[in-house]
Amino acid sequence: MPTGAFSTLLYKETLRFWKVGFQTVAAPVLTSLLYLLIFSHALEAHVRVFESVSYTAFLVPGLVMMSLLQNAFANSSSSLIQSKVTGNIIFVLLPPLSYREFFAAYVLAAMVRGLVVGLGVWLTTLWLVDLHYAYPLWIVVFALLGGAILGALGVIAGIWADKFDQLAAFQNFIIMPLTFLSGVFYSIHSLPAFWQTVSHANPVFYMIDGFRYGFFGQSDVSPWISLAIVAICFVVLSALTLLMLARGYKLRG
Repeated sequence: MPTGAFSTLLYKETLRFWKVGFQTVAAPVLTSLLYLLIFSHALEAHVRVFESVSYTAFLVPGLVMMSLLQNAFANSSSSLIQSKVTGNIIFVLLPPLSYREFFAAYVLAAMVRGLVVGLGVWLTTLWLVDLHYAYPLWIVVFALLGGAILGALGVIAGIWADKFDQLAAFQNFIIMPLTFLSGVFYSIHSLPAFWQTVSHANPVFYMIDGFRYGFFGQSDVSPWISLAIVAICFVVLSALTLLMLARGYKLRG
């Protein structure tokens, strides 16, 4: 059963990003809008992924999901590394808070930030393109699972990193390539066979492809396959994170 310490930590982590919303919410929404304007202007007349879907419409769900994932990761990872570097992580570890509650608070707060940013990107694109929502439940499921996975990965990165440079390397060499090379801007069927195989090894591809299926009812792979892979990723990453927390890895001396 959640304790008062859990509720306080969840509130603190949510308030943390909300109080600087111009930086944590407005900035990534603006970045995604710029991506949309530039790519749609340059490629709208030249690229058609699905026969009945314009390139701009195809692009919007990918940008929404990419923003959601990147910001979910950023929330949990940046919070933990800041607490470790400044030394105030002790104030999180001292209360009667189980490692499961610790995990849940950070991941839920990361999901909230990711969903807020994703919703912001979606709202700002409504005036540019007329989207359809073939299967809204698939949209919700992949948004929640994607945010949870990147939130858990952010906790892992925040625990592992000892300084901001290490966290930046984790984000630049793992998170950014995974999200940018996941079919946000293209269908993997437009790639050579080798790169299609590489894309199928990227779990973020399945998050975005399943999320996009909820809008158009069309996808590069079956949404059930995507759901199975994404669910397995969530279970594995959650188990790894909980193991690190239970052992106090890099958190307790």
